[in-house]
Amino acid sequence: MSKPNYLTPEGEAKLTAELETLKGPRRDELALRLRAAIQMGDLSENADYHKAKEDQGFLEGRIQEIDAILRNSVIIEQTQARGVVSIGSHVTIQEDDFDPETYHLVGPAEADPRNGKISHESPIGNALMDKKVGDFAEAETPGGKIKFKVVKIE
Repeated sequence: MSKPNYLTPEGEAKLTAELETLKGPRRDELALRLRAAIQMGDLSENADYHKAKEDQGFLEGRIQEIDAILRNSVIIEQTQARGVVSIGSHVTIQEDDFDPETYHLVGPAEADPRNGKISHESPIGNALMDKKVGDFAEAETPGGKIKFKVVKIE
């Protein structure tokens, strides 16, 4: 049994929409490309055919990946435990004299650090779990150990 994939309702909708696009228009487009490449003749030296087959492999792999994520997904609604950091929380932290930063704790399948979504399994996300406002946490990151304070939980 694989571990659950925690998703927000928005993350589930995004993956479902991607899956529909991949199974519909993207598959159809690849089928047309393959058909056209096959009609050109000699497949052993047909770059279009080989590229289309490679693209087809990536497409089918992504479809399987999304299917597996959705099959084992647990949808996280708004934070269940008020005042305690958990998956789904929006947490504002502050490290030393730096400006505060706000993160949304999500599952690994939905993590997007550049847009403020961090996995609860990441070093910072893991350090934040079960903390309360005013608590300090330490995380071992690729850039070294950091210590920060939980300023706000939403």
